[in-house]
Amino acid sequence: MPTARKRARAYDPAKIRTAVQAQLGNVREAVRTLTPGQLALRTRLGEWTVRELVAHIGMAVTAVHRALDRPAPARQDAVLLDWPFATSASSAAIADFTRGVAQQHSDLDAYLTDVDRTLTELLDTHPGTRLLETNAGALPLADYLVTRTVELVVHTDDLSAAVPGLDIPYDRQALAACTRLLADALAAKAPGGSTEVRVPPYAVVQCVEGPKHTRGTPPNVVETDPLTWIRLATGRLTWKDALDAAKVSASGERADLGGLLPVMS
Repeated sequence: MPTARKRARAYDPAKIRTAVQAQLGNVREAVRTLTPGQLALRTRLGEWTVRELVAHIGMAVTAVHRALDRPAPARQDAVLLDWPFATSASSAAIADFTRGVAQQHSDLDAYLTDVDRTLTELLDTHPGTRLLETNAGALPLADYLVTRTVELVVHTDDLSAAVPGLDIPYDRQALAACTRLLADALAAKAPGGSTEVRVPPYAVVQCVEGPKHTRGTPPNVVETDPLTWIRLATGRLTWKDALDAAKVSASGERADLGGLLPVMS
């Protein structure tokens, strides 16, 4: 796991809470329109159907519920940037849990409505400083809620990709937080200052070992849009395919990020 102990980016807890619930609301509105045939469609996530993907989205939010049901850890032993690198270790257990949720909840709209309602109650009750036991270690609730923007935005994109014409909107704050956390994860994975990665309008990070520029245009620059960056960072899109489709521009001898991606899976 990369060392992620550099000073963390600050997130506004109130804005993050609003973003999480807004994006969950966007998913709920879309799910209400899905037909049985659409729920049975395959997704780009292995054998998961759309039904299982929707169940997983709800499950990703109720990770907050399950963490709050457990005793608070004695002390914080992780930081927000540890989380992107800890997700793959739990993938098998997550897949099993997802299938169980999908079988248990035939009415997905009712399921997501209840998830949203209970999340509101929990966030009204518990302060952002409350420590949670997570797959990355002990984190404050406010930090863990930032990770839910990644889950919601990434899987919103998966859902839109699986159902032609669905085109679910993205809450701006949720998209911004997801983009920034994944960009910061790249900088933690490949620390340095030789390459500048730009994801306008939300993020700019320095990464990759080598000579650091001090003024003017950096010699190594990568630039792309938020959704392309998120797909690259999570393995939905390869570096080569993004370049071939002109979805990303890369200039300079240290601007090839292919060996560093994805940053989480």
